This record gives sequence, structure tokens and C-alpha cells, in this order.
Amino acid sequence: MPSPPPSTDDPPPPRETPRRRPGGRSARVREQVHRAVREQLVAEGFDALTVDSVAARSGVHRTTVYRRWRDVGGLLADLLDAAADDTWTPPDTGSLLGDLTALNEEVLAGLTEDPPIATALIAASFRSPDAALALRRFWDDRYRRCEALVERAAARGELPRADTDARALLVAATAPIYHQLTLLRAPADPALPARAARAATLAA
Repeated sequence: MPSPPPSTDDPPPPRETPRRRPGGRSARVREQVHRAVREQLVAEGFDALTVDSVAARSGVHRTTVYRRWRDVGGLLADLLDAAADDTWTPPDTGSLLGDLTALNEEVLAGLTEDPPIATALIAASFRSPDAALALRRFWDDRYRRCEALVERAAARGELPRADTDARALLVAATAPIYHQLTLLRAPADPALPARAARAATLAA
């Protein structure tokens, strides 16, 4: 992802970043660099995020960082790709309303965590094509996993099996959380996850 401030020049096209699952020393180096990216992004923002600043903060030689990640775009894309390499599954409470409420509560917790890495990465995706592409991959992965939530509801008879668009339902349920916290910058409302989940459930 490019690190200079916006200009009249068109940004470079996003690149597909290969998924890496290194082990041993390589894994330790990757974690050191990822930690430095998160800390630098939260502490000083996108414009201060450079390969040199990440190398200095992580203690990894700048040549290693340049060779492996190339630039800020590569750093952010790899950090986002690493976030999808987990075992997270959608909540299973026994009902669609309960599942969507629990999912929304997780979203709320992620967007209000301290330090605010989730919102910092979302903001960075508006400045970098590589981060935007990686964030789309992350969302696609999460939506695919959450399809199980909708399938369970259909199996219980809570939803029509053939007529429910899983992604549309998930977007409808979670969108109010993102709107309130990332667009309006409103204070977190602990009642919003259940309220948004209830509205999406009734609509479905």
C-alpha cells in the first residue's frame, strides 16, 4: 500500500498477496513485524507508516522487511491476510436472533477495542489499494463462515431454505454497528447489537 499522502496521481493497482504460513524463525519475524505495523498504525496513523518505521519498531532489519513485504501495501495486506488464518466460527446459541445478537456483540467489541486496530485498518483500506483488496478477502472469508449461521436457522425452520440470501441477511444485521461506530463515530450503544439483530430477523 502506498504511504505518501493523497495526490492527484492515480494510486497503483492492488496486488494479490500470497498467503504465507511460515514456521520457526520466519514466523517469529512475521509476528514481530505485524505487531510493529499494528502499533505504528494506531499510534501515528497511516501517513507515518513506512517500511523504515516498521523495521525500527520491530527490530527486524530493514532489508529483510523490504525484501519480504516490499512496501507499506505489502505489510498491511499480509497483516489482514494473517487475521483470516484463524479458527473463528460464528456463534451458535440455538436461535437466529441469538446468533445474530452474539455476532453483533463481537463486532461491537472489535470496533471498540483499545487500541483501535480494527478501525485503523478499515481507515487504511481507503488509502491503499492493497489494503482494500486484502480487507475484501477478509470480509469474504468471514461471510463464508457465517453462512453456517443462516443454514442452521433454515434447518430449524426459522428461515426459508431456498429463498434466504445469507450475505444480505448478515449485512443487514451487522451494518448498523459499522454505521454507528465507523461512520457516525457515535458512542457505543450496548443495546444496538440486539436491536439490529432483531430488525434483521424480523425482515428475514
